[in-house]
Amino acid sequence: MNIAILVTGGTFDKEYNEIDGKLYFKNPHIQEVLENGRCRLSTRIQVVMMKDSLEMTEQDRHQMLDACKSCEESRIVITHGTDTMEHTARFLAEEIHDKTIVLTGAMIPYTFGSSDGLFNLGSALSFVQVLSPGVYIAMNGFIFESRDVYKDKQQGIFRRREAE
Repeated sequence: MNIAILVTGGTFDKEYNEIDGKLYFKNPHIQEVLENGRCRLSTRIQVVMMKDSLEMTEQDRHQMLDACKSCEESRIVITHGTDTMEHTARFLAEEIHDKTIVLTGAMIPYTFGSSDGLFNLGSALSFVQVLSPGVYIAMNGFIFESRDVYKDKQQGIFRRREAE
């Protein structure tokens, strides 16, 4: 089973500028994370963009959609910023029905050494292998369907929407 990993940026891939104290993008960290985690899965990494999710536009989401549709793989993990991850997941779910897509991210950059992104990526890679076609979000050990999730910005966690 081949898995595509699409990189879009987000906190996971941010670096810290020690001079001005700001976070910025330099290089994606996925290959290093997979190697350090001794991942033995057959994966293909594709950098789609390196962008903070708060700066993502509809054009960016269409670019992600095109990347997903053009993947030969039917199982895709997308690293994404957490602030708008749920919006991208719902957007992709409207358009793609024949692939299993799991979005994941981090609240703490990988380079900080204590990132939750490592666990989230590992969870996403596990979930994408066993879930039915659809679009999901994997964060902190939980899996959410795209239509049933939101980010609780006060608690800094993802939650399942209550039935309306």
